[in-house]
Formats: sequence, C-alpha cells, structure tokens
Amino acid sequence: MSSLPVPDPAGPPSGVPRRASPSSPVQALRLTRYQLRDYLLSQRFILMMAIVVIIGVILTAVVGHYRPHSLIDNSNDLYSVLWAMFVYVVIVFAGIIFGGDAIAGEFQNKTGYFLMGLPIRRATAYVGKYLAAFVASMVAVVLYAVIMLANGVFYFGGGAFTLAFAESFLLATLYTLALLGAVFLFSSLFKTSTYAVLVVAVLFLFAFSILQEVLILVVNIEPWMLISYAASVIGYPFASTLPTHVVHLVDGVSSSPIVGYNPTYPEGILILLGYFVLTTVGGLLLFEREEFT
Repeated sequence: MSSLPVPDPAGPPSGVPRRASPSSPVQALRLTRYQLRDYLLSQRFILMMAIVVIIGVILTAVVGHYRPHSLIDNSNDLYSVLWAMFVYVVIVFAGIIFGGDAIAGEFQNKTGYFLMGLPIRRATAYVGKYLAAFVASMVAVVLYAVIMLANGVFYFGGGAFTLAFAESFLLATLYTLALLGAVFLFSSLFKTSTYAVLVVAVLFLFAFSILQEVLILVVNIEPWMLISYAASVIGYPFASTLPTHVVHLVDGVSSSPIVGYNPTYPEGILILLGYFVLTTVGGLLLFEREEFT
C-alpha cells in the first residue's frame, strides 16, 4: 500500500495555485457581517429596540395627550425637543449595549485568543467590531427617527421631513461615531465585560454631565474637552438663531460672575470629530498592546 502524500511545508505542490489570503478590508467586512449577525440575533438587540420603542411611545403619548402649542405649531420646535433632546439618550444606550463589552468580552470569554490565532490583523478585527457596533447602533437611531417623523407627519402632514431634520440626523450620526470611539477605548482598558459596561454607563449617563456642570459653575471654564458638551449641536439645525457662545447666568457685582457656555457650531463638530479620531486610534493602540492568554 502506498503511503499518503506528505504536504510540502514550503507551499502547495507544483502546478497548484497558491490561495491568497483575503485583504484586510475584505476580512474587516466579513468580520463586520458575522458580528452584526450575532448582534441582530441576540437579546441585546431586542432590548435596544424595546428601549427605543418605549421612549418613542412615551413621548408620543405625552405630546398627543397635552398637545402643547409650543411643540405642535412648528415642526422645528417639535423635533428640537422630541428628537434632539432624546436621541442623545438612544445613542448612549446603543453605545453601551453594542460597544461596552465589544473588546473586553474578547478577554473575558477567551475568544480573542482563538481570533488572534487566525491570519487576521488586530486592527482588522478592531475595525470589524467597530463597524458592526456602529451599524447596530444606527439601526436604533433610524428606528427612533422613524417614530419622530411619524409624529411630524401626524401634526404637519407630508412636509414633516425637513432639511433641518436631515442635517440633525447627520450630526447624530457623527455623535454616534464619536461616542462609539470613546466606548471602544474604555472597553479596551478592561478585561472584564462587567467593569467595561459599568464604567461606560456611569461615564456617559452621569459622570460627564456632572463634570460639565462642575467645570462651568465651579471652575468657570468652558468644558470643550467633554463629548457631552458637544452633543447639544444636534439641536442647532432647528434653532432660528444659534445660541450665544457665552451666556451670563448672573450679572453679579462680584469679580467672578457666573456664566454658561454653548459650543459654537464649528466647535461642536470639531469636538465630535476629535473624539472620533483620537479615541478610536487610542482604543486600537491599547488593543494592539494587550496580551491574550
């Protein structure tokens, strides 16, 4: 009986073409597809959609019951409250649910050890996971936008979808990118999913807002370094006039009057872009340095 052929470690036999490995962009898109499929079939996706529907139904019921003229007389007024003030909450929850443990879970569940054993770069895996979390988050944002536009159609008819709403939606998309970059950065800092999700939830739901107020009221400086400060630009497209950059809250006689701050339109966009770039790169560098065991 003839012996079985022994594979040549130098490569495939002569005459058999060598199978090239997929390029990094192709691998990233494949990983995005598989990760997104896991999101869409998971209970966390159902939970996120339920949160969006609950928020939308509550706001719709309140406005429908009380019918405040300050909201239903103009579409921009309606969207500036129902959309701009609450889409921030939807995005934060989406970031926590889809991105909070995206990297930390690889360490806790030991899946990263097997993933890194494949011929795939860490940057490719990181980008794939980020894109999957972004797409899943945008599904939630789009669902919330549909609910708000349905309110607009009910009160204002076919002209509910306005240029201002489209502009605000693009700003909300930019905020989603920036927030997910920060979420992935914090997720890369921890090797336990629980800690990563808890820290991200506390920071984006409470800590940043409290720190913003402390910086303004106590230290009396503009909190330009906080992503929560830039989030207010989402509502700027609906304003007839943009808010004043520096607002005097107390015209006191003291040497240090209390003032408030609103980001300028360009400043808010630059802050969000800066968070997106710096935190995404920072999270990737941390992920590159971590050891899987």
